Amino acid sequence: MEIIPAPRVTSPASGTPFVLDEHTALTAGPEAAGEARRLRSALGAATGFPLLPGRGGLPGGGRARIHLEVDPSLPDEGYRLEVGAERVGITGGGPAGVSWGGQTLRQLLGPDAFRRAPLPDRAWRLEPGVIEDAPRFAWRGMLLDVARHFMPKDGVLRYLDLLAAHKLNVLHLHLTDDQGWRIEIQRYPRLTEQGAWRERSMLGGRQHGQWEERPHGGFYTQDDIREIVAYAAERHIAVVPEIDVPGHSQAAIAAYPELGNTDAVDTGSLAVWTRWGINENVLAPTDAVLAFYENVLTEVLALFPGRFVHIGGDECPKAQWKASPAVRARIAELGLNGEDELQSWFIRHFDTWLAERGRRLIGWDEILEGGLAAGAAVSSWRGYAGGIAAAEAGHDVVMCPEQQVYLDHRQAEGEQEPIPVGYVRTLEDVYRFEPVPPQLAGTAEAAHVIGTQANVWTEMMDSARYVDYMAFPRLCAFSEVAWSSLAPPLERDFADFEHRMDAHYRRLDALGVEYRPPGGPLPWQRRPGVLGRPIEGPPPIV
Repeated sequence: MEIIPAPRVTSPASGTPFVLDEHTALTAGPEAAGEARRLRSALGAATGFPLLPGRGGLPGGGRARIHLEVDPSLPDEGYRLEVGAERVGITGGGPAGVSWGGQTLRQLLGPDAFRRAPLPDRAWRLEPGVIEDAPRFAWRGMLLDVARHFMPKDGVLRYLDLLAAHKLNVLHLHLTDDQGWRIEIQRYPRLTEQGAWRERSMLGGRQHGQWEERPHGGFYTQDDIREIVAYAAERHIAVVPEIDVPGHSQAAIAAYPELGNTDAVDTGSLAVWTRWGINENVLAPTDAVLAFYENVLTEVLALFPGRFVHIGGDECPKAQWKASPAVRARIAELGLNGEDELQSWFIRHFDTWLAERGRRLIGWDEILEGGLAAGAAVSSWRGYAGGIAAAEAGHDVVMCPEQQVYLDHRQAEGEQEPIPVGYVRTLEDVYRFEPVPPQLAGTAEAAHVIGTQANVWTEMMDSARYVDYMAFPRLCAFSEVAWSSLAPPLERDFADFEHRMDAHYRRLDALGVEYRPPGGPLPWQRRPGVLGRPIEGPPPIV
């Protein structure tokens, strides 16, 4: 069975195939009614069949149907898919499990099951057998950076469909940074009136000084966010918002200069940043700034019902704090030992604030420095080390090391790769990524690795086509790592995965994904003359 991600157990059987046609019914138990509605919509669009919820009828009085139901004895996201001559049964431990079983059913029906209108003369057959499946990790995510280059709402909805098709269940939406603020905050309208727009953008690596002299921007209204979150929830995907503090904040400071260190720099002259890299303009550690972001997060919590809220916490230069008399006085007032402890104090404030509201803070691994409340979780991005330290200290971890699963890193050597950045991370490299490092394997602390995430940073990705090129097909390999890869990395059968990808490329074609072909970029996928920032050699394991 050419399924991605690979199921845990497949048991082919002999016998008559199941034929899906205009007589087939699609029925469901009460807990799976919503999944039936969505599967009927998807398969009905592709096949042109009504798949009505009646009992179905075949010439001669036979019955054929697809039936969905929930059985709590299965894992919540697990499912069992049984194909017989006249019945296909999908049983999930919960609605999410039923939904993932439906995604497997679509793959079994062939690539055209992912189209949005029927093509002529298609036969829809399923070979008999049983699939039993469940995910390895609870958090199977992708970060989408919409702050550097904005992706309009319809593009985000499309990516939610692509995540669901690969059984990924977290969209980490990077909403704010120096280069743009992308979410409407009604109390502070200038965050989007001014903070969502920049005058121009760098082209390629920041050291080359190339520019695109065209304004860039955009933001999501609160109704847009509600729609995105609801669309994701129907597909059993949690949307985790990221609001960066105290660094990566120039867009906010450009809109509200009082948020910055006004005694160290003329914040009134700042605009939304047009460069890439680490920015010196960081938030001031005042009570007024804390109150401002509490008000921001109050609106964010009302829009995002999920438990986790990401607050960034990374790459906060201290030069302005060191130059600011007000900050030095604040450090003395709080009894802190310098600027590093001040950053920890800033993070712990929001850790406590979120916990009091029943939410959990998650941030990049720098937030470990200075200690965290017990409920906080860590995104380990600088390598494995931060995640190992967090797990050993009792914190939950999402493993997303830059050296392994940053999908802005180039996919091959050579000048044909568009705007080459970072290490070479091939499809096989991603397929052999292991979220649980050897230092934790087999220990009680390994249970704190709640999942893994591939990160798509968009400094170089100025269109959905380019995001597709960088994310796919590597996100397919990542989905298998997150869902089903129990074997050690070097023992995984990459040849078998490549064989299954032959069929999966046709599914991506049906979905309209502009992936990188196995033979290299197509002519229009290249970016001649735009220089990147490649790093030579294999990435370190740190």
